[in-house]
Amino acid sequence: MEPTTDTAPHAAVTTRAAGPGDAEELVRLRAVMLDSLNPGRDDGSWQPASVAILRRALAEPDGDLAAFVVDAPGRPGVLAACVVGTVTQGLGSPGNPAGLGGHVFSVATDPSMRRRGCCRACMEALLAWYRRRGVVKVDLHASREGAPLYASLGFRPTRATAMRLLL
Repeated sequence: MEPTTDTAPHAAVTTRAAGPGDAEELVRLRAVMLDSLNPGRDDGSWQPASVAILRRALAEPDGDLAAFVVDAPGRPGVLAACVVGTVTQGLGSPGNPAGLGGHVFSVATDPSMRRRGCCRACMEALLAWYRRRGVVKVDLHASREGAPLYASLGFRPTRATAMRLLL
């Protein structure tokens, strides 16, 4: 995949598609994100399984999971920011005849790299990936801090009430 450059008023930010070798760093950044939402509640037990899932999924060049990252300047092997998303196949509906949907998760920036346009660049790369895949509807759960970024990219609140059942 071609690197993309952020057009925000920050210095140029270059993104790249993540590969299996980025799995540990993607999980590290996910832990940063989860801790910002629920401080002190992560025991890390989920991390080995998530690394394995990412290694497997990112090894599939045409798979339904993608991650886009920004490398931390001067820190080989360390990610500054990431975003992970999936494509799901549902049934068609008005406005989405193919039934393809996207779900964005694990949008995270290393605390030392925030406010530099890294997540915006990652999100723009993921949205371009969705467009190439024919996805016309993309959902995400926004934190209060992330909502302005998503709104600036065109995301809008939905009328749907989220519900969950834990089995």
